[in-house]
Amino acid sequence: MIESQRHSYHLVDPSPWPISGSLGTLATTVGGVMYMHSFQGGATLLSLGLIFILYTMFVWWRDVLRESTLEGHHTKVVQLGPRYGSIPFIVSEVMFLLAYFRASSHSSLAPTVEIGGIWPPKGIGVLDPREIPFLNTPILLSSGAAVTWAHHAILAGKEKRAVYALVATVSLALVITGFQGMEYYQAPFTISDSIYGSTFFLATGFHGFHVIIDEVPGSNPCHEVQLCNFGICQLS
Repeated sequence: MIESQRHSYHLVDPSPWPISGSLGTLATTVGGVMYMHSFQGGATLLSLGLIFILYTMFVWWRDVLRESTLEGHHTKVVQLGPRYGSIPFIVSEVMFLLAYFRASSHSSLAPTVEIGGIWPPKGIGVLDPREIPFLNTPILLSSGAAVTWAHHAILAGKEKRAVYALVATVSLALVITGFQGMEYYQAPFTISDSIYGSTFFLATGFHGFHVIIDEVPGSNPCHEVQLCNFGICQLS
């Protein structure tokens, strides 16, 4: 006779997705370095790594949704884990961005002789902040307002409003990503153009990646638990 579970915790079944995600990340990193240094096969390895990561994300989140809805493993105690886990994740993002701001500020306030003693470095044309950067700012703030609307709609039990708000959030995120891609295409410098290009593309690229990941329903663990409790995960 099998004993019934006498605790509120979820003991997950063995899963291949952590190791597959790690292998995909390794392939993406190695492929990216090879591609940036013009090694043969770098682009292929980078593409395969990204595809592997995307596939792992899809099947892993699928399993989490099944565990929360069909199997009912996401009790109130289990829900605390993703919520508390989001806190150090956000702190790590803040520290990551602070490192980029520190690098940019150090180079701009005290430019070294290697970059000509001036900022921006000599020979680098800068982007006009009144164009795409200014346009993306209100769009980004609007996407934040939309996802907050979705959050409150979920708490209030308003399913249709939550779906509309999530659609608006994802749509705005796609617009932001499109404009940022256009900005990269039109930029008169590259990531290899001195410290200016490195800090610009790393900081804005990391932020753009964050927008893509965080604004997709189910990518944030807190949002995922709330959506599953509300039943929207069956629709997404």
